[in-house]
Amino acid sequence: MSMQPTPNEKNLPRKVNPGLKLVLEMGPLALFFFTNAKYGIFPATGVLMAGVVVALAASWLLTKHLPVMPVVTAVAVLIFGALTFYFNDETFIKLKPTIVNCLFGTILLGALWMGKPLLPVVLESVLRLTDAGWRILTLRWGLFFFVLAALNEIVWRTQTTDFWVTFKVWGIMPLTMIFALAQMPLILKHEIKPPEDGSA
Repeated sequence: MSMQPTPNEKNLPRKVNPGLKLVLEMGPLALFFFTNAKYGIFPATGVLMAGVVVALAASWLLTKHLPVMPVVTAVAVLIFGALTFYFNDETFIKLKPTIVNCLFGTILLGALWMGKPLLPVVLESVLRLTDAGWRILTLRWGLFFFVLAALNEIVWRTQTTDFWVTFKVWGIMPLTMIFALAQMPLILKHEIKPPEDGSA
């Protein structure tokens, strides 16, 4: 029997070890945090800009695929990082999470309003859910992105730069993971499971 992959299988992105995927996602942020602690926000911004580019390049080399969210985030980091240096104003890099989260929230809720949930595309989902499941999950994630944007605004406008950096690196990711785990009951309820082998 031939073991050659089908055309559809060839087009699927290669899977990355979850630990390595976490390193690619958190590595630039961790470098941002430690560089800020030692040298300040401007060198840290430069390190973050370089880090997201390296992470995307590594992702491409490993999977021959670039996920939507990291690409959008990296482009935003480069744009707002460049503005930070050009105007010598750290406000721009602080605004980046607000803009990106509002962008994701607007795209998700706008597409949902038009009857075309885009969550599987935005989150690179491999889930198979019912239409009702996708609608509810899309609504929740869309609202959650706006919550993250609001939290970012509150923190950077009321706290020190060091506190904001700490929140951005060690606060946003845990909040996102907790929120994602909280969606498991909904996912399990609306998941479309493949038929068992030998079923009619």
